[in-house]
Amino acid sequence: MIGRKWRPEVDGMTGQSRDGIGRYLDLFVDAMMLRRLKPFFANLGKRLVKSPKVYVRDSGLLHALLNIQSFDDLLGHPVIGHSWEGFVIEQIVSAMPAFSEINFYRTAAGAELDAVVTTGDRRIGYETRFSQSPKVGKGFWNACEDLGVERAYVVAPVTDPYPLAENVQVIPPAMLFGL
Repeated sequence: MIGRKWRPEVDGMTGQSRDGIGRYLDLFVDAMMLRRLKPFFANLGKRLVKSPKVYVRDSGLLHALLNIQSFDDLLGHPVIGHSWEGFVIEQIVSAMPAFSEINFYRTAAGAELDAVVTTGDRRIGYETRFSQSPKVGKGFWNACEDLGVERAYVVAPVTDPYPLAENVQVIPPAMLFGL
């Protein structure tokens, strides 16, 4: 940044204004290339993360852009968790009942659910993990309690579903369509 005046309204990496970046993001969302997932707002007296999450909707396109050519390449790439999360979010959206909303939930204290689907008064929480034996932390349990979810699912690349706790189940993505 030598010789350039720092301007907070301009992104340092792209040289674009924040408004310009927002317009590009809107364009890609409108073209259905990206999904913008908004945070779940509940009046819980907690500091909530208010920035949206953005996913590339087509994981195959994401992998091609990153030059990931094989499953082995993907397994060794740092984007694997984000790729899995984006894939699962798209599956959840495809399986949601009509007139449902999808958001994510995250507090400054670390309580988090990757997706919260609200249908009327019902809330179902989803967490994604790219692991054959997924573990969830305290933040998952706190988020489930904060939101009073009816059920929660940990979506992982497993072959068979199994219970993790009462009303919490580990499931493969294919089971999202039968819930």
